[in-house]
Amino acid sequence: MNILLFGISNVGKSSTGKVLAQSLGFDFYDLDDEVKKAFRITLEEFVSTGNLKERDCKRCCVLKDIISKSNRSKVIAVTPISNIEHLSDIVSNDNTLSIELQDSVENIFDRLVFSDENDVIYKDDEYKNEHKDYYMEEIIEDQKWYGSIYAGFCRTFDMNGDSPEESASRIISEFNLTAKR
Repeated sequence: MNILLFGISNVGKSSTGKVLAQSLGFDFYDLDDEVKKAFRITLEEFVSTGNLKERDCKRCCVLKDIISKSNRSKVIAVTPISNIEHLSDIVSNDNTLSIELQDSVENIFDRLVFSDENDVIYKDDEYKNEHKDYYMEEIIEDQKWYGSIYAGFCRTFDMNGDSPEESASRIISEFNLTAKR
């Protein structure tokens, strides 16, 4: 089984995905990390190449490669993808559960982190709070945009501000998932 976690940036795909994979005995992959490995490039460099459609196509190719790697069950945190035409064969597979993680604008803002040109993640709450109105609007726009894209093939899950552990436990229960034996 492949569980694909979709959602906007900072909703909790990676942190929840890691806990979910561990709880189920599945392998975990973060699409951003796999893109960096595949192209031997930082994310900063990757987002500066080509246009969005080309980058999304490359992301989908890496995602397909992850899925085809082995028959082992996987949880994959999927980078936000706008051009989903290359995903149809993946998400329509009976062996794939696609879930869009959702949360309130405030909870996503609280989780907001930044990364530098070397992909080192850091928090800067002072800067974040100085520009709160901007980031809140960006989160709202992303929720509208990606929510409309994912609505066609994802089941939704409200994070409800919960920790990754609480969210993973609720996902297991809500989607009737069982640990690999």
